[in-house]
Amino acid sequence: MLGVRGGGQLGRMFAQAAQRMGYRVSVLTPEPAAPTAQLADRKVIADYGDEDAVQALAKDVAVVTFEFENIPTAATRAAREFAPVRPHGEVLHHTQDRLRERSLLRRLGLPCAQHAPVRSREELDVAVPSVGMPAILKTAAWGYDGKGQRRIHTHEEALQAWLELGQTVAFPLLHNEHSNHILDITTCPAPQLAMFPKLGQEAGEIIRTILDGLEVVGVLCVEMFLLESGALIVNEIAPRPHNSGHVTLDSHSINQFELQVRSICGLPLGNTVQHAPAAMVNLLGDVWQGGAPNFARALELPGSHLHLYGKGAARPGRKLGHITVPAEAAGLAREQALRARDLL
Repeated sequence: MLGVRGGGQLGRMFAQAAQRMGYRVSVLTPEPAAPTAQLADRKVIADYGDEDAVQALAKDVAVVTFEFENIPTAATRAAREFAPVRPHGEVLHHTQDRLRERSLLRRLGLPCAQHAPVRSREELDVAVPSVGMPAILKTAAWGYDGKGQRRIHTHEEALQAWLELGQTVAFPLLHNEHSNHILDITTCPAPQLAMFPKLGQEAGEIIRTILDGLEVVGVLCVEMFLLESGALIVNEIAPRPHNSGHVTLDSHSINQFELQVRSICGLPLGNTVQHAPAAMVNLLGDVWQGGAPNFARALELPGSHLHLYGKGAARPGRKLGHITVPAEAAGLAREQALRARDLL
């Protein structure tokens, strides 16, 4: 039994060749109807980064291979505990990042295309005359079949390609209030912006530094503390949509979940314009302890939007939903959201 990670057409053709030679094939793929899964002898349906699933695959096979390189290397190490992985995981490590790949080629003394790393606008300005035109601007990681690449002929095209490939957008600064260590109320934009006008710009610079440092593609929430001096200090990072971002569902041109879809699919991010100030209040299981909430009364308030999560038991402290309320001003939105929850 041979194990292959990846369910595309290359895995399918590998499976066909193996079966003609008398081998059986086990495939790991997140898609039950993937091309390889259609004819494999065994299927493990799981995400490529699911280390338990990868080990389950490896335990049943004599050797593990893969059909494409964008597979988490940690999962490859997990597979290696039970079966040899060919090619080995270090090969993946080098080929998943174009800069590591070029460094390897130079270390081996091999000629490779002229290139320069570009991590900022300043480095782009230096790289363009250094490499020369025409050229290709590429993302360092997770690109294949032309994805993450732009052909450039002029410095202006290079700048436009840089903006398209490295685009970052931010929602207005949010203000979070907690109760018993659980988020209770979110107000957007944060009222502190009136006192510290540059707060949004400073927060944006912090967030971009984190995004670039972690090479993030997706949505990321950074929780910060605001000191009395007006200084910001970072507390926590959540590399995903966040409870506080629910306020964007009914008050912004693009909400945090659409932004997550756009970013991971390589689509233009659009803009995060806020149509109106808004507030969000969490609905914990406590709200249900006196009986069924009176949703009708809460929704009588102008602009109130109810979101329930479809969970079962209403336990105290469990997040079961939220209410968002856009209004003319952030303070008014906060008052209306709290009022809506009280009416439940």
